[in-house]
Order: sequence, then structure tokens, then C-alpha cells
Amino acid sequence: MCIVFRKLQNYFTTQPSMCTVTYIPKPDNTFILTSNRDEAVGRKTLAPSFYTIDGVKMLFPKDAVAGGTWIGISDKSRMICLLNGGFEAHVRIENYRMSRGVVVKEFLKADNLLKAIKDFNYQGIEPFTIIAIDWANLLQATELVWDGITAHITKLDNKPKIWSSATLYDATMKKKRRNWFSVFAETTDWSSGSLLQFHKQAGEGDAHIDLQINRGLLKTVSITQVEKDPEACKMTYHDLYSDEVHAIAFKMETV
Repeated sequence: MCIVFRKLQNYFTTQPSMCTVTYIPKPDNTFILTSNRDEAVGRKTLAPSFYTIDGVKMLFPKDAVAGGTWIGISDKSRMICLLNGGFEAHVRIENYRMSRGVVVKEFLKADNLLKAIKDFNYQGIEPFTIIAIDWANLLQATELVWDGITAHITKLDNKPKIWSSATLYDATMKKKRRNWFSVFAETTDWSSGSLLQFHKQAGEGDAHIDLQINRGLLKTVSITQVEKDPEACKMTYHDLYSDEVHAIAFKMETV
């Protein structure tokens, strides 16, 4: 039994999961994006910090295993958020060419985001979904789904939206979560506080599928919220293990 447990623990520690994301576009080129990271309990993560990569200033929490990230802001007036998996659950292979978290950093530093998304070589990368938000001019959100064969690129409309990782949630679970979000949308003021509570509490009392999950070795380990106002972008990282909160403002010339 102990050997089986250690094998399972090692599997979940080395295979990243994640997550649930909501995106709320607001007036005046502002928005709130909130991301639950559903991850192995033993997978180490570093709290958000500033980095300079190829001359581009970035702010992101770092996955200590692969060195990438699932969410970040850069001085290109841009935010990138990653979910693992495409439209449906996939069968993993043993080795991939590049970590999906490294793709996030590649898009954060690109001079032209849409061109970078269209021209990127996705072959040999595990399926993923990215929500890319650019406000260098007008606010534009783009959804990219790499299903392992084709990159599906969609410009998003100006409406609230929720995503759940295909690696953890089947079609029935995703539909339930969309329903919870629809009910929440009818009564909310779309504040950062109300969205944080939704990401912590939404569900039906089943920790297997609620927004804050607990599946034993796999749990919601953190909630990261990016709120853009007319002055800056603020990233707030809630570590659900230590109960610590890290709030960092990213001020840019173009906001």
C-alpha cells in the first residue's frame, strides 16, 4: 500500500494539473481574471515575483518543477493565463518538447501577440488552453486551444466567461460549473472580493468537483487574481496552504 501511495504521489507531483479560470471584462479597458490552481500537494510553487526575460519585465508565480508559470503579466501590456488540456481529456506521452508553462513566458515577451500565437510551433507540446489579454490599444482577449493537432484561435467577445481544465473536469462537471457561474452572474457586483469568494465557495458541497477541490493528493493550492484598473495591473496570490496573500502592482506606461 505504501509503495502504491508513493507512486501516486510521485505521479501527481511531476504531472501538473490546473485549473478553473473566470474572466470579467469591465468598462474603460479594465478586467478581472481569477485562476484556481488545482495541483499536486507536493508540487512546489514560488510566490509571484518580477523577472526580466530577454529584456521584457514580467510578473508571475513560478512552478519550481518546470520553471514556467500558468499566469503572468508583462510590460508588453499583456496578461497570459494557462489551463492544461484542450477541449477534451487526452492521453499523455512520456516526453514533450517544451513545458506549457514556458509557452506562457514566450507569449508574454512577444512583440506582436497575435502573430506569435499564429506562428508558434506547437508540435511536441502537451495540449493546453490559453487566455491571452492584450491592452496595448483597446482591450482584446483571445482564446487559444491547442488540442495536440490544431491550434484553435478565437477572439473573445466582451462577456464574462468561465473555463475548467479538460484534464480534471469532464463535460458534465464543466456544465455544472458554467451553471454556477451563470447564477452567480445574476447577483454579483463583479468586484474582486465577490469573485474571490466565488472561486473559494462555489459548488454543491462535493469537494471532487467544487471550484475549490480536494481529491486527496490533488487540491486547489492557490488562487491568483489579476485586476486591471486605469492605473495599473495588480496580481494578488492567495496561498491556500499557508494562508498568505501576496499583492503586487505592475505599473506600465500603457494601461
